[in-house]
Amino acid sequence: MVLVAHGSRDPRAAAATRALARAVETARPGTPVLPSWLDHTEPGPTEVLRALAADGHRTAVVVPLLLTAAYHRRVDVPAAVAAAREAAPGLTVRVTDVLGPADGTVDAGLLAGLGDRLAQAWPGPVDALVLAAAGTRDARARGSVGRVAAALATGYGVPCTVAYASAAPPTADVTVARLRATGARRVAVVAYFLAPGLFHDAVVAAAERAGAVAVSAPLNDSPELVDLVLRRVDTAGDG
Repeated sequence: MVLVAHGSRDPRAAAATRALARAVETARPGTPVLPSWLDHTEPGPTEVLRALAADGHRTAVVVPLLLTAAYHRRVDVPAAVAAAREAAPGLTVRVTDVLGPADGTVDAGLLAGLGDRLAQAWPGPVDALVLAAAGTRDARARGSVGRVAAALATGYGVPCTVAYASAAPPTADVTVARLRATGARRVAVVAYFLAPGLFHDAVVAAAERAGAVAVSAPLNDSPELVDLVLRRVDTAGDG
């Protein structure tokens, strides 16, 4: 099993990916689980897949540690897999869906993980929620984030608005301020991030400036995320 993270200049992100790989390997004894990154951190997925083939492995499953099916899932991951297949034609590689909504469906385990992180940050009631994501220019990817926000709104019975750390408006501070202006006094921010890093730091700072009562931590190696990874692996196709 090869986990493929986006990659970050922040070393906390790589540490979180390694911790997730260890947790997934513990949950699936006998299956090696190796982390890789598309940028900033080595090794890349092609290198890991080639090494697996050199060690005699004949099958591998690639799990994109991504919450939207934007450019990295559509272009970077397939390119890395194609390069590995060319170098090691005897290796069969399957690729899972991203961890965010697949086929328009928001995974219940993903929602549970986000809810658990929110409860750790703010165990009390809320008047409104903000789902803060990294950001993307891909309209379809933003739509998938919106589906998660809608599911959270239904689950909590309060409004849930999307905010982004980059690439698209609005930012977390603007969204929190707008909700507070409508009378929502207890606005909490749900971090739609897999790992800590500069984007999550920016969301925390912006939300706190605007008066949010709490910002949840990234999912990291939470049990819900480990379970979601394994379920993606068990239903992976040939993508």
